[in-house]
Amino acid sequence: MATTYLGKLMISAENRESDEEEKWVSHYSSNHQILLVGEGDFSFSLSLANAFASASNICASSLDSYDILMKKYKNAISNLENLEKLGACLLHEVDATKMKHHTDLANRKFDRIIFNFPHAGFHGKEDNPHMIRMHRNLVQGFFRSARGILRANGEIHVNHKTNTPFSLWNLKKLASGCSLALIQRVDFNVEDYPGYHNKRGDGSRCDEPFPLWQERHLQIRLLP
Repeated sequence: MATTYLGKLMISAENRESDEEEKWVSHYSSNHQILLVGEGDFSFSLSLANAFASASNICASSLDSYDILMKKYKNAISNLENLEKLGACLLHEVDATKMKHHTDLANRKFDRIIFNFPHAGFHGKEDNPHMIRMHRNLVQGFFRSARGILRANGEIHVNHKTNTPFSLWNLKKLASGCSLALIQRVDFNVEDYPGYHNKRGDGSRCDEPFPLWQERHLQIRLLP
């Protein structure tokens, strides 16, 4: 059975004039203020930055500390160095469920907040009820926190597998409980992001990828 991906909490960003030519990558513009949460080796952030030829509009964060990132991902150092050269804001030890209280984020607002393939870690089989609760708590906490630092007409994007048992997370219901509403499903095409290497992110195989196919994810809009 094909695997599906969930996720776009979405609100159209307000048009803003820019002295430089606006560049687009899929649903992301060089005029958007973009926050990336739960980055692995920071290759997704770097893919956007390379396409924009700048990362001045990008704030990329990880749950891991800088030292742990260096141990987990072979390309983390070079990715972070390149992002820094392009002007990115780089943050570590950022809890996605508490980021609206983070010193560097509390007073900021973003047009796009992206969490690619949220996962609470490998603590049992994916169909274990305890694991499902852990994943749901993570996503719900992220929704609540992201809502607090989102601009009016901003979007929250979540990519996620939606086949069983991942469908049991019921992201649509979690979003609704945080005053967010699903508006559509859109394709997630990894080919749109050259250089992006998704990572398992935990355990002895943390630097290995997991399978991605051209499937779909949900787009969710923040209610006024």
